[in-house]
Amino acid sequence: MKAVLFCRVISESASGKKQRQIFDSMVEFSKKQNIKIMICEKVDRLTRNIKDSVDINEWINKDPERQVHFVKENVVLDKDSKSNEKFIWNIKVAVAQYYIDNLSEEVKKGQKEKLAQGWLPTKPPLGYKTLGEKGRKIHVIDTEKSRFIKRMFSLYAAGNYSLKKLADTMAKDGMKSDYGNKVIKSRIHQYLTDPFYIGKNRWNGQLYPGKQETFISSEVFEKVQKTLKSKTTPKYRKHDFLFKSLIRCKECTGLITWEVQKGIVYGHCNHYRGCTQTIWFTEPQIEEQLIKLVTDLEVKNPRLMSWIRKALKESHKELIEYNTTSLNELNERFKTIEGRFEKIYDDKLDGKITEEFYNKQFKRYTEEKEQITDSLKKQSQNSNKFYQLSMNIYDLAQRAKEIYLKAKSVDVKRQLIRLIFSNLSINQGVLDYEYSKAFKLLYEAVEATNGSKLQDDVVWTESIFELKNLFDITPQSDTLYPTRPIWLPRLDSN
Repeated sequence: MKAVLFCRVISESASGKKQRQIFDSMVEFSKKQNIKIMICEKVDRLTRNIKDSVDINEWINKDPERQVHFVKENVVLDKDSKSNEKFIWNIKVAVAQYYIDNLSEEVKKGQKEKLAQGWLPTKPPLGYKTLGEKGRKIHVIDTEKSRFIKRMFSLYAAGNYSLKKLADTMAKDGMKSDYGNKVIKSRIHQYLTDPFYIGKNRWNGQLYPGKQETFISSEVFEKVQKTLKSKTTPKYRKHDFLFKSLIRCKECTGLITWEVQKGIVYGHCNHYRGCTQTIWFTEPQIEEQLIKLVTDLEVKNPRLMSWIRKALKESHKELIEYNTTSLNELNERFKTIEGRFEKIYDDKLDGKITEEFYNKQFKRYTEEKEQITDSLKKQSQNSNKFYQLSMNIYDLAQRAKEIYLKAKSVDVKRQLIRLIFSNLSINQGVLDYEYSKAFKLLYEAVEATNGSKLQDDVVWTESIFELKNLFDITPQSDTLYPTRPIWLPRLDSN
C-alpha cells in the first residue's frame, strides 16, 4: 500500500516565512517516510508562490508513482499529467501568489494609515489595553498592569538591579504576562527599550509619533537606556553586598572586593596595578563612617532651618513666572506646527507636492513637534518640580541617618548612598568621599552655620535675623524698569 499524506498545509493567516517553514518540513517528511501520494484541499492550501511550485514539480518528476490530489478542484498531478493540467496548475499557483501579494500590499497600506493616525497597528506592550471596533481600535492605559511597568522602570533606573533580579522581583510583586505567566528576562528587556511608553510607535525600525497617553517620563526612559548600555550595570549575584560596586580603592582606583568569612562581610583591594593597600575592613566599619558623613548634613540651628524653608518658597515665585511665559510660547509654536501638518497634507491630496517632499517635511515637522511636546511636559512639571526637589533634598538631608538606619532593604540603602555621594573611595580602611552636587552645596552651608564660633558670635534675634514686615520690592525688578517712578533729585544732584 502506498503511503499517503493528507495535508492542509497553509492557513490564510500564515506569514510568508511561516508558509515556507511548513512547506519545507512537509517536503522533508514526505522524503523520509517515502510518501507517494499527497492529498490536499486545493492549490492555495499547498503553496502560494512560484518557488514552492517548482519544488513540487521536482518531487513529482523524480518518481512516476508520486501524485498530488486537489480534492475540491478535482485535479490530480503526476509525472505524466497533460500539458493543459500543468498549465492550469501553474496559473492557479500564480493566482494564489497574486492574492497573497495583493493582500500584503493592502495590509501594509492599512498599517501605514494606522501609524499616520498615531496608533500602533499591533498589540500594545504590557501596561496598555486595546479598545474599540476593528478599524477604530485605540490603545489606553491598563490601570491594573501599568503600576507594575512604572515600578519596573523606577527600579531599573536606580541602577541597583540586573535584568534577572528585576524579573524575579517583578514576579514576586505579582506582575504577569497577558497569558498569566511570569515575564521572562528577555521580555523585561524588550519592555525597557520600547519607546511606546514615552509616546512613540516603533515599526520596522522607524519611530512614529503616537497618540497614546503615557505614564513613563522621557527622563526616566533615557536613564534606563543609559543603564542598559552601561558597563557597570549590576549583574546577577548570589550575594548582594551593600557596598558592591560603590567603593573604589584610593590608590589604584579598582573596585573594592567583598566576600563573606565566617558570617562576616569583609572588603579589600585586589591589588590592581601593584596596589600596596593591605588592610581588610568589615561592612559595619564602613557603615559607621558613612553614617557620620550623613549626620554632618543636618542643620542644627532651628532658626536657620526655618529661614532656609522660607528662602526656598520665595525662590519658587520667580520660577513660576518664568515657566508661565515659556509655556505660552511653546503652546504657540505647537499650534503653528499643527497648522503646517494640515497644510502639507492638503497639498499632497491636491497634487501640489510630491510624495518624497511630503515625507521629508512630515519627518521634519514630526521631530520638531516631539521636541515641543517634550518641552511642554517638562515645563508643566517644572513649576512644582524644582521647589519640590529642593525641599526633598533638604528634608532628606535632615533625616538621612534615620532613613538609612530604618531601611530594611539593601537596595534602599544603596539608592540613598548613590543619591548623597558622587564618589566613594577607601585608603587603608578610612573612607574618602565626595558629596553629589546638591548635597555638597547643602554641606557647605551647614558647615558654615553649624560652627560653634558662629553660634557664639551671632545673636539670633527677630529684629536682626529678618524683617517682621516684608516690603514689596517687585516694582524694583528689572522686568518692570520702564514703569518705575523717576527718583527725586537729592541735594547733591547736578
